[in-house]
Formats: sequence, structure tokens, C-alpha cells
Amino acid sequence: MPDLAPGDVLDHYRIDAVIAHTQMSTLYKATDLNSGRELAIKLPTPEMESDPVLVERFEREQEIGQQLEHPGIVMTFNHEQRSRPYMAIEWVAGRLLRTVLNEEKKLSVERASTLAHRICDALDYMHKHGIVHRDLKPENIMVDDNDQIKLIDFGIAMKEDARRLTFVNVSSLLGTPDYISPEQVKGARGDQRSDIYSMGIIFYEMLTGRVPFVGPNPLAVMNERVLNDVKPPRDLNPEISPELEEILYRALEREPRHRYATASEMMWDLEHQEQVGVEPRGVRSTAHTNKRSASRNKLLLYAALVIVPILLFAVMLILSRR
Repeated sequence: MPDLAPGDVLDHYRIDAVIAHTQMSTLYKATDLNSGRELAIKLPTPEMESDPVLVERFEREQEIGQQLEHPGIVMTFNHEQRSRPYMAIEWVAGRLLRTVLNEEKKLSVERASTLAHRICDALDYMHKHGIVHRDLKPENIMVDDNDQIKLIDFGIAMKEDARRLTFVNVSSLLGTPDYISPEQVKGARGDQRSDIYSMGIIFYEMLTGRVPFVGPNPLAVMNERVLNDVKPPRDLNPEISPELEEILYRALEREPRHRYATASEMMWDLEHQEQVGVEPRGVRSTAHTNKRSASRNKLLLYAALVIVPILLFAVMLILSRR
């Protein structure tokens, strides 16, 4: 349980409310008594504080957060002398993108494209500073009343030139199977193209109201993205243009080398959709076509099982009358 309560004072921060509590940390809304500014305090649990590996992860998350200063990324305030380990983080008003999608299901093409562009802008800044988020999902994106966004939670973020990651854990992967890239499923550490793949999944969900891969359990979902292509988004939302569908396909390529190399490339295409060349892709999705072909073959088999006995009966009947 949280060891701070509303009204308590931690250094020069007054705790106003408990926002969220997980196995590793508790998030509080607080007020800086020196400046009057509202902010969030992220406090590790006693269990986390007693584990050197998790302490290192927490410190590295703070270090990464302090390197990033962009309007689309939540700000982590510089470390100061503190009585115990915690992070002081910018307070972000608004709702999680997950909440928006739960309430509205799918968004208009224009709104989804605007949000995607703003997320890509934040990713581009982050990637140019050598940081990969690695856990991009609607739960880690805040949206305000003007549809401005903030990327949050760098708990498993990675510095591309680092020899060690901030956090690697199978359970952390299994916690968000809908958004991780195929290379992460295979155990690779991933790079900025992994974030672009996650961005493609989020964009697909904003436009269609569903994620492209589903299954009875997390392993099945991850297996789907390794083996199959996405269901054509225009089949789910005819308002999606061929050019916008092409942007989704480019972001969601299974092989990283075929994906957008940078978030700025995806941004450019979102800004200039009329110039996006639509590549021939057969019947738009090979995997989807294969599944439909398999369904047709199964139907033909069932039909044959019914028709053949009837034909044999008819032949036998004719022969018996001769």
C-alpha cells in the first residue's frame, strides 16, 4: 500500500492525492510548496528500493526523462537533494489515449491523422536524442482537450548507445502484446523502428476501432504479428484513403528494414498524403487473402462431402433402373 497519504509533505512537496499504485511504484499528485506548481511524484515501493537492479532501472528512467525537453514528452525535473528516491514529473492534464479510444472506439480520419502526426513529432525528437521508448501504447500517451499529446512512462526505455537496457523482463513484454514489434517478440532489443511499428498499431486502432492482431492469449497475439499481415484497414473503415492505408502498411512492415526508417519519414507522408505512392500489394493483404482462400477451400471441401454422396446415390439409382 502507498506509504504517503494526502496532506503528507515529502521534502518541499505536499501530497494531494494518490493517482495510481503498481507493484513497483506509486504515483501521486502533489504541489511544490516553493513555487505552487502542481506536479506528479513517482515513488518506488519498498520492494523496488531493496532490489539493486530495479533501483538502477528507476535511476536510468529518471536520467532519460531529464534528457528530453519537448512539448510532446512529459518533463522530468532535474534531480535535487532528496530525503529518499523519487521522481518529480510534470503534471499533465487530460486523458489517456486509451480512455479516449474506450469511449469513442474509432476516431475520425482527420483527428487520428493529427494525433498520429503529433506522436511522430515527439518520437522523432526522442529518437534524435538516442532514446527508444519500447513501450509505446495508448496507455502511455496523454491527450488534452485540444488534442495535444504527451508521451509518458519511460520505464523500459533504452538509450541506443547503452550496453544495458533500462529494463528487460518477459512479463513486461507480455503485458502489452498488442503493440510490441515482431523483432521484440523474437527477443531483439529493438530500435527506433520498433517504436514506429507500435505507432502504426496505435494509428490502425485509432482509424478502425480495433487492433490488427487478436488471439485467445498474449502468445497467440504475438505469434499472429510474426506470421501474418494485418487485415486491410480499408475493409474496416472505407473512409481511409488508399494513401493513408499505404502509410499504415509502411509502418507495419514485419521486417524493420522495410519499415519507415525514421518517424520524420512517416510525418512527411502524413503531411503530404496526396504524394504517397500506393504500392501494388496483390489483393491488398496477402495474409488476408490466404485466410479467405483457406476459408473457401474449407467450404469447397464441406460441399464436396455433401455433393459426392448425392451424386453416387443418383448414379446407383440410374444403374438400378437399367
